[in-house]
Amino acid sequence: MRVLIPNLGSTSLKYQLLETSNEEVLARGKIDRIGGAESQIVAWDAKSHQEVRTTGHVPEHRAAIKILLDRLAGHAQHKDAIGAVGFKAVHGGPRYRGSFLIDDDLLAAMQDFVSAAPVHNPVYIQAMEIFRDVLPGVPMVAVFETGFHATRPEYASVYGVPAEWTEKFGVRRYGFHGSSHRYVAGRVPELLSRSSAGLRLISCHLGGSSSVCAIRDGKSIDASMGFSPQSGVEQSSRCGDLDPFILLHIMEKEKLTCQEIRQSLCKHSGLQGISGVSNDVRDLEKAAAEGHARAALALEVFIYEVKKLVGAYAAAMGGLDAVAFAGGIGENSCHVREQICRNMEFLGLRLDPEANRRAASSDRIISTPSSAVAALVVYTNEELMVARETVRVLGEKAPAKA
Repeated sequence: MRVLIPNLGSTSLKYQLLETSNEEVLARGKIDRIGGAESQIVAWDAKSHQEVRTTGHVPEHRAAIKILLDRLAGHAQHKDAIGAVGFKAVHGGPRYRGSFLIDDDLLAAMQDFVSAAPVHNPVYIQAMEIFRDVLPGVPMVAVFETGFHATRPEYASVYGVPAEWTEKFGVRRYGFHGSSHRYVAGRVPELLSRSSAGLRLISCHLGGSSSVCAIRDGKSIDASMGFSPQSGVEQSSRCGDLDPFILLHIMEKEKLTCQEIRQSLCKHSGLQGISGVSNDVRDLEKAAAEGHARAALALEVFIYEVKKLVGAYAAAMGGLDAVAFAGGIGENSCHVREQICRNMEFLGLRLDPEANRRAASSDRIISTPSSAVAALVVYTNEELMVARETVRVLGEKAPAKA
């Protein structure tokens, strides 16, 4: 089966077309700056191994989706050959923690949680509706980022709020980045040549959006993100965890509306807010090296929060066997990895500085051979997880792992 996996942003659309029988990527591409004066359009084809870059005006996501389907047709992957569409959906509340066929009820549930995922849910709801319209009869599956964390015990999921908030409004700790953490949970045992049974693993998905997950026996038992993707460690421009009375205090002092405070928390906080320079770790590392104090502080805060979670999750699991780094920052910033692992010898973790700094683009172990706790870099593959879940939901037998 050929599964199309669109990855939506407010002004972007990335996609992959996978043949699930052999898990081969047939085509992929991206369209950036949707709605701008000049959009960037990139398409890659597996047969020709060529990448074609063009520019043009793409006014909105419907036009971007039409370009996507036309590109697939142009690469001899006609839209009629798309067997299913799988979405890396974000928040569907307590009833939709897993992978489900998309219907009106599911879309309504996502709409109910727009206030918890204002950056993600609206654009995915819109895209799902467009794809249902332009590809009638093609099954569509939502693979919710909260699904992998449904195995968290209740005591790791409940907030200290009135119980009726949980029952009536679904206020609980959900966890996100489920597709990435699921991939890491399967890949690390392969790299260590051992079973996931008994493995105590901490998965650090660090990127524009970051979260840390405690995984035991291949299952999530805790994660840093809670009710919303804005929570946990500091995000690129989203706030991370903070005392809720800060919001009440600032709203009262500045006479802000809910929409205004939401905009500040989503667009002007996190690493961007602390540094005042950028929300990109690459820019912050450069600025810090040039002596910019707030850029250096933003990096220190981010590293410190991740490091704290590693210690906390080691305690929660009664020990630790491996720490894996994934995501754009986790895969590419040797400085961030080094600082997170620094002084972790008390846990049995000893980083190999040379292996950590070595330029590479493949999964690898970056701890010393004598380290009791393995440190790894894993190039996560969320699209593959979405494709596998889509096949599973549609009742077809998923291909065996290589």
